[in-house]
Amino acid sequence: MQNIAILSDIHGNLQALEAVLEDIERQGVDRLICLGDMVGRGPNSVEVMDLLQAECDIIVRGNWDELVARKQDEWIFRWHAEQLGQERVAQLDKLPFSFDCLISGRHVRLLHASPQSVYHRVQPWDALEKRKEMFEFTPNLTEPLHPCQAPDVVVYGDIHQAYVQHIEGKTLVNCGSVGNPLDMTQASYLILQGQYGGVDQAPFRMQLCRVPYDIEAAVQAAERSDMPEIKPYVRELRTGVYRGLQKSEDEG
Repeated sequence: MQNIAILSDIHGNLQALEAVLEDIERQGVDRLICLGDMVGRGPNSVEVMDLLQAECDIIVRGNWDELVARKQDEWIFRWHAEQLGQERVAQLDKLPFSFDCLISGRHVRLLHASPQSVYHRVQPWDALEKRKEMFEFTPNLTEPLHPCQAPDVVVYGDIHQAYVQHIEGKTLVNCGSVGNPLDMTQASYLILQGQYGGVDQAPFRMQLCRVPYDIEAAVQAAERSDMPEIKPYVRELRTGVYRGLQKSEDEG
């Protein structure tokens, strides 16, 4: 049996990532996989990206990773790209779209948002047909194990809200967000436990983990920087409420 930790949506929040990595070490994790959005939003994308590249076995591409790499004509993405430098930005652009593996005989697919796109958002309350599309094959997928066969388990990030749903004999899991959680104010990640690479049915377990971290230290790091959109970012860290649901003097 192995422990495979899956995390996503760190968004340049170094304090949250360090707390999660400490918890992962205590859990005795054998493999670490990141589902994207290492960068953007927060102030410490450089440190976060370097740390994840050193620690992770696999990193797939998130929408912010792609936007920072490809949309530098827009100021918010250009600011983060300038902090990262050309070499890191080029690495972001080369990240794979998805990763498939076997765990205890189960076909597990890992991606950022959906098989359709890194921008195609799927919420736990969406229509059943839309959620079932998470198990479909698309040409975007990177080397799927069985192109004609739907995976047993799909794990994704993007929406910053952790959940598990069983849909017609398959399992849809969101691992939540490390650096910008929007369901509660604690970092989130997932542990899958089973025989990694094993083709035979064996025990298979999953655990959603919540980790408290020093939010005010993360706030201070943001306020010391000249990063864009500091106020909505800080409110999200402190409240766990998406900025689009909040009214403030700096957002109409």
